[in-house]
Amino acid sequence: MIGAIVLLHRWLGIAFCLLFAMWFASGIVMHFIPFPSLTEAERFAGPAPVERGQATMAIADAVAASGIADATRVRLIERSDGPVYIMSGPSRLQAIHASDGADASVKFSDVALAIARDHARQRGLDSTHAAIVACADYDQWSVPNGFDRHRPLFRIALGDAAGTDIYVSSRTGEVVLDTTRSERGWNWVGSVMHWIYPTVLRSNWALWDRLVSNLSAVALIAAVLGAALGVIRIRIRGRRISSPYRGWHGLHHIIGLVSTVFVLSWIFSGWLSMDHGRLFSRGQLTPAEASVTNAVPDWRAARSVDQRPISPSVRDVEWFAFNGNVYRRERVGRDKQVLLRPDGGTSEVLSAQDVLTLSTRLASGCDTVSVVAADDDYPARSIIPGAPVYRSRCGELWFDIDSADGNVLQRLDPSRRAYRWAYSALHTLDFPILVAHQRLRDVLIVGLCLLGLVFSMTGLVIGWRRLRRSFASPEA
Repeated sequence: MIGAIVLLHRWLGIAFCLLFAMWFASGIVMHFIPFPSLTEAERFAGPAPVERGQATMAIADAVAASGIADATRVRLIERSDGPVYIMSGPSRLQAIHASDGADASVKFSDVALAIARDHARQRGLDSTHAAIVACADYDQWSVPNGFDRHRPLFRIALGDAAGTDIYVSSRTGEVVLDTTRSERGWNWVGSVMHWIYPTVLRSNWALWDRLVSNLSAVALIAAVLGAALGVIRIRIRGRRISSPYRGWHGLHHIIGLVSTVFVLSWIFSGWLSMDHGRLFSRGQLTPAEASVTNAVPDWRAARSVDQRPISPSVRDVEWFAFNGNVYRRERVGRDKQVLLRPDGGTSEVLSAQDVLTLSTRLASGCDTVSVVAADDDYPARSIIPGAPVYRSRCGELWFDIDSADGNVLQRLDPSRRAYRWAYSALHTLDFPILVAHQRLRDVLIVGLCLLGLVFSMTGLVIGWRRLRRSFASPEA
């Protein structure tokens, strides 16, 4: 039995030690430099203030003109070619010109270039040398599924000192992503390596999912076998624990024993990152729950809020349905909004009673609503900094709802709550006590990943020597 474990661990280790080393090294990079994205602050700063005077269409007429019968949200933004309504349904987006209802999807590169230049100007970026680079469904930085409703994307290189690239949605004309030369460079040795994320593979989500999930599972088996073998091979002499091995083998054994708990928990939690509903729930609303939160409103009822003037300097206006009523919210600042209520009143956010009323329609037993604390074990953040996120507890089922826009941020059943600890906490060490002491968390993550890297490197040396002996010619 032990001989089988030795043999299996030896050859799995040879096959996977380089992958282990890559994961530990790239994990350090990822902790400090995430995958490129357009932050909410950047997105908000990009559009020009809305010129409502040119938006002559009523919301109900705009929804009808878009052809999206199941639209649940409507946004008004200002583009270089005038104000545009963006309709959002469960599966697709559609943009129309707010003046006449004509299709406002971006078909020509000169329109995309003008949008990108305006966005850059609003953010104080140099767009003097901006130029269209490509219009494609995928490239290395736009492979995440969140961009599917915006494809193809126009990529515009600003030609500035930071090497900024801006991506414009062909469906809505919005800027949906930006990257810089530094972000791209670091992510080649960070996220791309860690997630095994080359464009040719990641653009096929099902293939990528199966490959990385299976690789992670086999890597976990190799680590478990190694841990078992390491414990079996321990020698106790008096009160001292020693290894029967010497040289690189002895170093691999000792470092392996020291790092066993971390390596096993990290590889296990990394494998769970590819769970996607296989063992744990996905945290998604059921069809019945979605039919409540995404119920299509009577957009004619939006007249009660549509006729009221828009505040000056608003960069984003959104109409959304919540609990059967149509609200309008105006982003008047990065951390401030005005919410126009269907009863004629105004507030900054939805109230706890608003959320509780919706929750009782989502599930039975919803009798309490509380604000999610900043240091909560299951954190959730509003789209508006500082705005409350309400947690509605319906027995063992919890819903976290953003008071700013009514979106359900999290659906937490017991399985999903367990996944939070089994994956996120073990893999990123985002335990509340460590998040509150970020410097300590940084040191722990870097130190443990370095320990794992050194451990993997000893395996690389041992594996290389084994391969040399195995394939050496008899004469040698």
